[in-house]
Amino acid sequence: MQTSSTGVSRTRQVVAAVIGNALEWYDFIVYGFLASIIARQFFPSDDEYASLLMALATFGVGFFMRPVGGVLLGMYSDRKGRKAAMQMIIRLMTVSIAMIAFAPDYLAIGMAAPLLIVVARMLQGFATGGEYASATAFLVESAPAHRKGLYGSWQLVGQCLAVFSGAAMVALVTHWCSPEALDSWGWRIPFVLGLLIGPVGLWIRKHMEEPEEFVEARRQAKGQSPSLWQVLREHRRSLLVSMGLACGATVSFYVVLVNMPTFAHKNLGLPLDQVLLVQMLAVGLMTVVIPLSGALSDRLGRRPVLMAFTLAFFIMVYPLYVWVAAAPSVERLLVMQLLLCTAIGGFFGPAPTALAEQFPVEVRSTGVSVAYNVAVMVFGGFAPLIVTWLTKVLGTPVAPSFYVLFACLLTLLGTYCLKEAPRAGKPTTFNLGVKP
Repeated sequence: MQTSSTGVSRTRQVVAAVIGNALEWYDFIVYGFLASIIARQFFPSDDEYASLLMALATFGVGFFMRPVGGVLLGMYSDRKGRKAAMQMIIRLMTVSIAMIAFAPDYLAIGMAAPLLIVVARMLQGFATGGEYASATAFLVESAPAHRKGLYGSWQLVGQCLAVFSGAAMVALVTHWCSPEALDSWGWRIPFVLGLLIGPVGLWIRKHMEEPEEFVEARRQAKGQSPSLWQVLREHRRSLLVSMGLACGATVSFYVVLVNMPTFAHKNLGLPLDQVLLVQMLAVGLMTVVIPLSGALSDRLGRRPVLMAFTLAFFIMVYPLYVWVAAAPSVERLLVMQLLLCTAIGGFFGPAPTALAEQFPVEVRSTGVSVAYNVAVMVFGGFAPLIVTWLTKVLGTPVAPSFYVLFACLLTLLGTYCLKEAPRAGKPTTFNLGVKP
């Protein structure tokens, strides 16, 4: 009876983290998919390319706030608990979604319109900055010792659900709305629907339980929490290794997943609704691969699995971009995205747990927040802007692959240097349920 109760409790913990995390990322993803439309509504310009760059720059502005939110919310999580931090985060994200969903456009209020979008994006960045570390620490600390890789992988399953649902919503409104209706009001529908999910996520997180591992660490620390300076001074190697790990993950996420619909539509001339359908299929496959590779890392270790899939991605990305650019078609794009998303999913599975294991429990949320959000701000937040600029300057549609290759090299270095946590003796099966 006790085992069953524990299994139900752990299942509830995972569901709470995954659903809340999916909501956190849904709005970020929808903004990326609708960047070209938002550009026309809030950043009007005689030059369509300049207008798109402004919208993508605003996408990146939110990432300036991520390290700030990551540090403050990470420290709050380490001091007050994972549950308290995750509840605060979902409240902030709900407010930011509402600001974008109901923002008047440039024609209605002039320069106040883009300013309102920038403020909303900064608030999103602050909230999302604390989400990854808090949710990852929560899942890993809730897991049985022999299934930490599997449990941690569900964090990124939440992100995939956000990409999948975001692509589905944008595909539907793009298909059913006329171009005039889409520009006028249709683009707001995905944001409004995301806003409706907020109270559900808040209710779910209100009924979470603090992980026993975290509670025990706080008891032994007698309520004292290390300062940020102490984390930076005593865990420099872990911070650098974690930034290397996060670099390739964040660049591949924003280039291959978030920016691809805009890129394929604008640069390759493919229909947006069909591109989004391709994206949904590829992300669906990736969602299956992630927990499988997380479970595999519980058997083989984090480093071998991370290294294998990063190398596979590194080898495939440039030839696939060249192949699709040579004769753009939905069919070729589908093959490319299925292959790349399989490799990304294989890396994503062990990555959250590998990051968490670089830091002790008492500073885990702060340490992961700093490393992850600095990497995301520097390499990921402006990835759509960078690849759009590279494509324009270099005059080739394969330009995004150059940026991805650079990020992969940093990730390979970080993977080689990461600290492997000792694996539990109990063998791990490939049962993807979360009961022990």
